[in-house]
Amino acid sequence: MEFYQKNINGNQIQIADYPGTKGTIVAVHGLTGNHKQMHYYAESLKGEYRFIALDLRGRGNSSATDEDTSLYKHAEDVIALIKDLKIEDPILMGYSMGAFICAVVARKLKNVKGLILLDGAAACTDQQRNIVQPSLGRLSKEYGSEESYLTELETIYTRLGVKWTDHLCNVGQYEIHEVGGHWENKSNESSILADFNSFYSFVPKEEFANTECPILLVHASGNIGPMEPLFYAEAYDDTKSFAKNIEMVTSACNHYTMVFENRQEINDSIQSFLKKI
Repeated sequence: MEFYQKNINGNQIQIADYPGTKGTIVAVHGLTGNHKQMHYYAESLKGEYRFIALDLRGRGNSSATDEDTSLYKHAEDVIALIKDLKIEDPILMGYSMGAFICAVVARKLKNVKGLILLDGAAACTDQQRNIVQPSLGRLSKEYGSEESYLTELETIYTRLGVKWTDHLCNVGQYEIHEVGGHWENKSNESSILADFNSFYSFVPKEEFANTECPILLVHASGNIGPMEPLFYAEAYDDTKSFAKNIEMVTSACNHYTMVFENRQEINDSIQSFLKKI
């Protein structure tokens, strides 16, 4: 795996690039994530496919977001990255916010070969706001040590029904840095909130009516700890109605175990979809 940065639209984008021969998958993570959120999918597909995972701006080692950031701004970065790397017939894989972003990219780029949506690109309601917004507080906090941040992160993910692992610890270590004698998340809470609010301007009819490529939609139906799923199946009604060539599969995982566990049933669905396209 190569780990490098590219100057895209005047900003640095951090890239993890796994080699493969069958084609190129561009993977886009969720709202507060980074490229490491796509780890298990990269491990499943690398070698067979070139797998490119990136840090969206405002996350990981990429540049900060614009002041007026939104999922649409991130989509422009992804489009420019695909063009800069001269990727022909890209396959897009997006998780959560990344699914919204990849749907926009697929509408604008006519050479997209396939689109994999991992629990995102749905119609949003207050249900998502009630689950997501309370979890953003850690982004503005200062921590006395890396260990204190990781301890809080372990508590958060355990409450969300996710088993704490060495991989999750590695994710946590990557998303923070030391600033002026304390530790803090590399992301800015107000920018992350602005990105989240842009979910509500996503209209499935507008995004999917003119998308031609085959689509795999994977719905995570499991409860998030004591909370409901992030999306119920009906949140995807418009997505399924207006997309021309879409198949939907449902996993019993929850929105977070979808990426922080190695989900073989999802890997199998993705492999089946890739063979069809």
